Amino acid sequence: MKLPSRLAALLAAAAVVTACAPQTSSNSSSDKDEKTGTLRVWLFQEVGNKPKEKVVDSVVTAFEKEHEGTKVDVEYIPVETRAQRVKAAFNDPKSAPDVMEYGNTDTAGYVKDGGLLDVTEEFGAWSETKDTDPTARQSVTVGGKIYGAPFYVGVRALYYRTDVFEELGLEVPRTMDELATTARKIRAAEPELYGLVVGGAYTYGAMPFVWANGGEIAEGKGGSYASAIDSAAAQKGIKAYTSLFSDDNCPAAKCAGMGGNDTVTAFAAGKAGMAIGGDFSHTAVEAGKVKGKYAVVPLPGVKAGSVAPAFAGGNNIGVLKSTSHRTLAVELMEQLTSKKTQASMFEAMGFLPTFSDVRQQVAAEEPYVKPFAQTLSAGTRFVPASPAWAQIDSSLVLPTMFQEVISGKKDVAAASADAAKKMNDAFGSVG
Repeated sequence: MKLPSRLAALLAAAAVVTACAPQTSSNSSSDKDEKTGTLRVWLFQEVGNKPKEKVVDSVVTAFEKEHEGTKVDVEYIPVETRAQRVKAAFNDPKSAPDVMEYGNTDTAGYVKDGGLLDVTEEFGAWSETKDTDPTARQSVTVGGKIYGAPFYVGVRALYYRTDVFEELGLEVPRTMDELATTARKIRAAEPELYGLVVGGAYTYGAMPFVWANGGEIAEGKGGSYASAIDSAAAQKGIKAYTSLFSDDNCPAAKCAGMGGNDTVTAFAAGKAGMAIGGDFSHTAVEAGKVKGKYAVVPLPGVKAGSVAPAFAGGNNIGVLKSTSHRTLAVELMEQLTSKKTQASMFEAMGFLPTFSDVRQQVAAEEPYVKPFAQTLSAGTRFVPASPAWAQIDSSLVLPTMFQEVISGKKDVAAASADAAKKMNDAFGSVG
């Protein structure tokens, strides 16, 4: 992959100071730390995986050349079936990989299951990590210890139709109130369009409204959490989001069941004036009917000039506790998540780097990255670092709460109180 000249120069400088993983006392469940042999790696299969494979192959070739007698075997696994594969690997070390990619919301659960290796010492000694984004660092941290390295980060911002705004003489919204007002103006003038397309099952599109109003999903640390979704501030955010499900913006009958992909698809198809989409939505929007007729800005917060906090999604790469190649596996993890690899992965897949300096550089090279980089710089949020989060997420606690309010089944206070009870039950079940 040919990198832009400025980025190539930055990476060349970074390469000079990159440190290899130090050899440390083993805290793996295997007593071995073999310096040769085969390292097994599981990475996620992407839509259009070839560019990712090309970058990984380059890393693997260099790694094998540096380590005589070592072979790296990479397998790309479907994201949808990862839970079963990972569970089986934790239960049977012989079938487990040495290194694997995982979703950053999975970290706490995998640590509780005893599957991930504590790499706190190596991460701290690796010179590149001084530039790791704080939220990305948080996504590999459980109970103050580090279990892996951030691979890429993803955030959402506000997509809007430049042609519609120009035609109707609209200004880009600077606050959440203006966002709602502008959405209704679009719907009134163009009844075939949603003003701001929203989804009742779009948790990470809704949470910025909660966070911007001072609310939180939960509070606590060290694995012990209590829900805060029913606080007065959180309720204010829930009300702001659910009020957008109305005939004068995005009718409940059509929008209550929508997830994030549905809202982006609607925007890309030219059916909405605005949408909340990710940096990872860029390709889909570019391939849609609105190509050349849209722009992106950070989602505005409550006060003019502020940015609503976004959820920092993304993936990490970690080493399994069962590895018999601890030193090699940690070094391979570092090379797969290094500044050089993340820059190449951005070029190949559009994945946003987790290193602040590399991200600033790609934003300078690719204008579409800028609003997402601004959103990250303004401060992002993450889910509770509790193994209970996977249960809360998969049982649709928050989407159910939003949909109960949207349908009129419950008011905000009752729906958020019920959601808080379900969350606390889940937190309590994991101790």
